[in-house]
Amino acid sequence: MSKKLTKDQIQIVYLNLDDNGKLSCIKAFKVAKQIDVKLEDMMHVANSLDIKISDCELGVFGKKELCEKDESLYNKIIQNNNMDKNITCKALWNEAKTSSMKTVRSTVQGSDIFTTYCQLGCFVEGKSKGKNNERKSKNLD
Repeated sequence: MSKKLTKDQIQIVYLNLDDNGKLSCIKAFKVAKQIDVKLEDMMHVANSLDIKISDCELGVFGKKELCEKDESLYNKIIQNNNMDKNITCKALWNEAKTSSMKTVRSTVQGSDIFTTYCQLGCFVEGKSKGKNNERKSKNLD
């Protein structure tokens, strides 16, 4: 992100922080639209304001509620991605449109699917069960 944020844009970011002073993943999506910043630049916005992005909707970082893994959804996700288990954040968000984010999150976290390319720019490679999250930024929580 090359341009500086205006005072109004910064105020919108701060108004969307949680009680702990963090910007949740879901709110980061909304703020990006409100301040007219590309999704992939939101990590830069957070870094520039020394704010942490928290609670990844897909469970890569933070703490989000889980339910049972959906085996049929798992098979659908893998089939839709040509049997590749490295699946982009965007593709998983698209899957959530036909089920729910909680079901997708739980299925991914309970499997060998590896989340890649965060839409907010938080990570290139996320994690799957038993793998460590490669955090490229200090401002993830």
